[in-house]
Amino acid sequence: MRSGRLGVVAVGLAVLIAGLAVVHLMQGTAQVGAGEVLRWAAGRGGDDQAGAIVLASRLPRLLAAIVVGVALGAAGAVMQSVSRNVMASPDTLAVNAGAHFALVAAATAGVTLPLLGGAGLAFIGGLGAAALVLALSGLGGSGAVRLVLAGTAIALAIQSTTSAMIILFSEETRGLFAWGEGSLGQNGLGGVQTIAPVVAVVLAGLLLLGRKLDLVFIGDDHARMLGVNVRRVRAGSIVLAVMLSGCAVTLAGPIGFVGLAAPAVVRLATPVVPGLHRHAVLLPVSAATGVLMLLAADVGLRAAIGSQGALEVPTGVVTTILGAIFLIALARRIRAADTVGEPPAAGVRGGVTRRRFGLVLGTMVVVTIAVTVGGTLLGDSVLLLGDVVNWLSGQAGPIVSTVMDTRLPRVVAGLLAGASLALAGAIIQSVARNPLAEPGIIGVAGGAGVGAVTMITLVPLAGFWALAGAAGAGAALAATLVFALAARGGFASDRLVLIGVAVSAGAQSLIVVLITLTDPWNETKALTWLAGSTYGRSFEHLVPMSLAVVAVIPLLYGMRHTMDLLSVDDHTPRVLGVHVPRARLALLAGAVLLTGAAVAGVGVIGFVGLVAPHAARALVGRRHGRMLPVAALLGASLVCLADALGRTVIAPAQLPAGLVTAIVGAPYFVWLLYRTRVRGNTAPRRLSWRGHATQRRVRTEHA
Repeated sequence: MRSGRLGVVAVGLAVLIAGLAVVHLMQGTAQVGAGEVLRWAAGRGGDDQAGAIVLASRLPRLLAAIVVGVALGAAGAVMQSVSRNVMASPDTLAVNAGAHFALVAAATAGVTLPLLGGAGLAFIGGLGAAALVLALSGLGGSGAVRLVLAGTAIALAIQSTTSAMIILFSEETRGLFAWGEGSLGQNGLGGVQTIAPVVAVVLAGLLLLGRKLDLVFIGDDHARMLGVNVRRVRAGSIVLAVMLSGCAVTLAGPIGFVGLAAPAVVRLATPVVPGLHRHAVLLPVSAATGVLMLLAADVGLRAAIGSQGALEVPTGVVTTILGAIFLIALARRIRAADTVGEPPAAGVRGGVTRRRFGLVLGTMVVVTIAVTVGGTLLGDSVLLLGDVVNWLSGQAGPIVSTVMDTRLPRVVAGLLAGASLALAGAIIQSVARNPLAEPGIIGVAGGAGVGAVTMITLVPLAGFWALAGAAGAGAALAATLVFALAARGGFASDRLVLIGVAVSAGAQSLIVVLITLTDPWNETKALTWLAGSTYGRSFEHLVPMSLAVVAVIPLLYGMRHTMDLLSVDDHTPRVLGVHVPRARLALLAGAVLLTGAAVAGVGVIGFVGLVAPHAARALVGRRHGRMLPVAALLGASLVCLADALGRTVIAPAQLPAGLVTAIVGAPYFVWLLYRTRVRGNTAPRRLSWRGHATQRRVRTEHA
């Protein structure tokens, strides 16, 4: 019975892969029929031109899909087993981001490496990122939300640094933007011939560890009782899995979500296919499923937009969109919990005296004024306070007037954007009851980015108000999608955050599609927008953010006590007469308005909505009546300071403010993750993916 079902699975996968491979070889700019492809594959000659076409362009792409699919499918299966978390993958462990960073850094430095050398460099970068994420999120069945948030935030910080290098060294890194989403295009068979043997050897090593992985997946104590060195098996398995991911990134770039979806689908089938849970079977089946998914994505992409268009659009964007849908499906299976634990106050738990609150608030006002003055004076041209006074009185010369007319709107834009994002982050953390949530992570900023980039790309001459409207519409659409999908069970925190991460990833892929299809050689334009920049802002651009802040502040003031209650659980506000769904909807609408306006004004800026509320809680405690104004001042100061640094440190070149905030905010986030792990403030439920019955059966078989 067991072997029969496994045989059906193996034959089914083989038939599907063979069929897609034939279709894949038929697709291209030149017409090659199925008969010619089959005759050529069987070695019966056929049209020499058809054989040349297949050998020169189509066969390398097909073989690259097979090698990358095998590597990612097997790597994801191992990572899920070692961490005992269905959300573990090369994406959620930031392996792809680390590997991509290492390769871009080498290109930036002008270092040319052979393919195996590049694979080794990618392995080092991926291993470092994975080690950091696992250290912060923990092993052995850590919460899915914690793992995804840790990996997403670390990947965001790494990708921001990578984007900064691409912007500053556009000539050295030309073409790496689209490649950074995963592209199967190859120049001949050389890359496949070099990487494929490495993948085969590493996969064989993992298969040798198969029985030990079976025991580790069951539980540490059970494995130790049977003589397994759990720490050594885990470390060795992770190293081999990261090596597979590094090979995949070296060959085709960071292709998203295949390593998550392929093994997760296989695990979902384990209750109906006996024996599939054993790693001797699980690894090759996951690898084959990865090949099937990647081939299906590539075939579907070329069928949808044509072979010529597929040369520009990376295959990874399709796998990311499909993977985002799969992540949403997994998130909807999550066991909802009313409480996730109170948001950490970074050391401040009790009440704060009015004197301390007044002192902190006054200090933050002084700091914000100082940062504003510094941002106004500093830049590629340094001004004096006297120059500013003369400009205010209308007595400044043309040079000072020109500098002030361009610089002051940038400073004010940074202040407004920072305050907006900080307030939006505080709202989302309160409503989601998750201390690691923020506008970028739950997809609202990504939706606004899609709307803005769509307008920039399709209507280059569109005015600012059209751009602001498109960004607002995108944010509203993304928020509606996230909230509608998370509504089952009353906006459970875990589900809301996981769905938001999926929508954010899908939005990023849509942005890449827009750029590569319309203006593939102008990567810097899109990257600058997506990284958050105040460049070219005028006073007109400040109006939407100003209106949003003015509109939302009364709402927050009136609902400050409701936010205190919502951040604890659902039961307490209901007992006190609060209509929880209505209150959540009103607050989330305010967060969407603030985020959409900020993205329309300065682009996508990450980490501010995460860092500022936490720092505010550290200073004045959890009461939102005191925390919100401090968070707004902190966010305003952070973005304004980041913008000033970006304009000054490498002048006359500039770094977008969003990249600086990501690079600065990442260490704080790392500390925060470590701290919440130690104190156990977050305790999200594990996904119910029907693996428990499998584990019980495995325990029985090994007893």
